[in-house]
Amino acid sequence: MAVRIPGINIDEYYQQLGPIEPLIRDDRVTEIMVNGNDHVYVEMGGKVVLTNIKFVDEDQLLNVIQFIVRTVGRRIDERSPLCDARLADGSRVNAVIRPLALNGPLLTIRKFSRDPYQVDDLIRFGSCNEAGFGFLKAAVLSKANIIVSGGTGTGKTTFLNVLSGFIPVEDRIVTIEDAAELQLHQEHVCRLETRPKDINGEGEITIQRLVINSLRMRPERIVVGECRSGEALDMLQAMNTGHDGSMTTLHANSPRDALARLETLVLMAGVDLPVRAIRQQVAGAINLIVQLNRLRDGSRKVTAITEIVGMEQDVITMQDIFVLEQKGATAEGKVIAEFRPTGLRPKILDRIFNQGIPLPKEITALFPPPPGYKPSAK
Repeated sequence: MAVRIPGINIDEYYQQLGPIEPLIRDDRVTEIMVNGNDHVYVEMGGKVVLTNIKFVDEDQLLNVIQFIVRTVGRRIDERSPLCDARLADGSRVNAVIRPLALNGPLLTIRKFSRDPYQVDDLIRFGSCNEAGFGFLKAAVLSKANIIVSGGTGTGKTTFLNVLSGFIPVEDRIVTIEDAAELQLHQEHVCRLETRPKDINGEGEITIQRLVINSLRMRPERIVVGECRSGEALDMLQAMNTGHDGSMTTLHANSPRDALARLETLVLMAGVDLPVRAIRQQVAGAINLIVQLNRLRDGSRKVTAITEIVGMEQDVITMQDIFVLEQKGATAEGKVIAEFRPTGLRPKILDRIFNQGIPLPKEITALFPPPPGYKPSAK
């Protein structure tokens, strides 16, 4: 199920969204972008198009924005003219109003499927293949620390949600997000959400503070929706002090860029650490980076599964375990690509074999298990 707001009739709620109600109900639409009262764009099939939908005037658009924001206990006004929120169905919302939005209010809605995507769905979409997911499932079961990296709109949250689905049902999971989007099916889940400043500029609860607090909650897994500031340091320290199996997302265009981004975020914590010390923390904490990219045909795909191997002098060493090899395009412009193992032996294999975790045949064919390896039925 989606992360819905309790006590709200979803049909009555949708009716309050004015002209964009049909777009909210249309499952083909994945994103809605309102630029002022007379320009409404949507993303469908990976392409952005202008619709003929318009608001009557700026006041009608403002009323819709205020309705969305109030429902989740947040505020937007001249003193605080931008806001992150969510719809009652869990869809992600960002709103910006005057004076920051010069040509009228801006409303962006990232829709989520009413039923969360599962592994089979992403395989059918061509986002990844069975071998890639088989390896990632084994990594999650072995409590690898994983970063999902990608640009805006590449499907990081969706992919993180699918990876989180591999976590055993008996594990205690703490999720931390700016706006609750993850839709975990396990029962033992503690969901935390940040809180913005109130009208007096007080009462803010940041992701960093929630990460620190989560360490006192006896978590077996910590899942942070997105690292975007100093909480990255607290995440790394948690991963390095026994909280294995944690996951988060980062905005980056390649695995190497993700490491550079992580260094920058750690420095934002305000702690004066030498770069080498930060890199040692990263190399000791992170096991895998899953890189997502949007290709030129609009499709979202895993383009690499990369393992952090260690440190050589002051450089973090990495190796690609799987890569997406692009081979051209069809006459219709659809990218032809193959997601395949590189043949490099993953360092994490030893942990997986020792725990008796099953692996896809593509991996065991390349790297035969040691004598006595008996995969469990997980």
